Amino acid sequence: MGEDLFWAIRGGGGASFGVILAYKIKLVPPITVNSTTSVRATFIGLFLGNADRLLPITDSQFPELGLKKTDSSEMPWINSVLYWANFDNTTSPSVLLNRTPDSVNFLKRKSDYVKTPIPKEGLESLFEKMVEIGKVGLVFNSYGGIMSQIPESATPFPHRAGNIYKIQYSVNWKEEGEAADKNYINQIRELYSFMTPFVSKQPREAYLNYRDLDIGTSDNSKNSYNQGKVYGVKYFKPNNFDRLVKIKTSVDPDNVFRNEQSIPVAPVGGRKA
Repeated sequence: MGEDLFWAIRGGGGASFGVILAYKIKLVPPITVNSTTSVRATFIGLFLGNADRLLPITDSQFPELGLKKTDSSEMPWINSVLYWANFDNTTSPSVLLNRTPDSVNFLKRKSDYVKTPIPKEGLESLFEKMVEIGKVGLVFNSYGGIMSQIPESATPFPHRAGNIYKIQYSVNWKEEGEAADKNYINQIRELYSFMTPFVSKQPREAYLNYRDLDIGTSDNSKNSYNQGKVYGVKYFKPNNFDRLVKIKTSVDPDNVFRNEQSIPVAPVGGRKA
């Protein structure tokens, strides 16, 4: 495969470089309803270990939460996959073999990175905006720890040191039709715009796996490199994006493996003979 290509597929969007036919995974051992509309905040995380190892860490890093052993659920790793997919604790892992969805569900995701704390007044205005908009939810994924010790060039994923947390904007709906699509997509775009003062800038960074086409798309034209650079530096930062383009141009010069946000090939004038 080669060292460069192996680097690229570990975070650079594997669909830009080929088709993975097989892979191996290493397994590891194991609301009050009222009439007032408000924003509910919850704290949730995944720890690869038991509760006895986890509690000293949460007591040290998040003492305000006051977590107890009874606040955690221990399970094999494969069952945590079910949990994150919103299955209940009695569901068998065999359900993951069913590739037919139970119902139609539409969704839109966006992302941001926060590098400086949002002031209390900013959070209060955010909660008010969420209530005003009505449907969009936010997930704050805390960063730091071992992630911040890994160089941003170690893999294509560069969002490590300097980030407090990642924001996921999410909206889901079941109504079909263009009117519903427009309504919910406009809601999430409105909240994303509102957050501009509080998030990363120049560029406004984003997380690849949410595939936010709002931040740019490319086609297979002569201008695809310039188009791809718009979203590429947001997902990967400039240095990693440049390296991904070089690898893509080397292994797939005809841009066979492409999508609306794939890694572009280098412009013809910028290629080595």
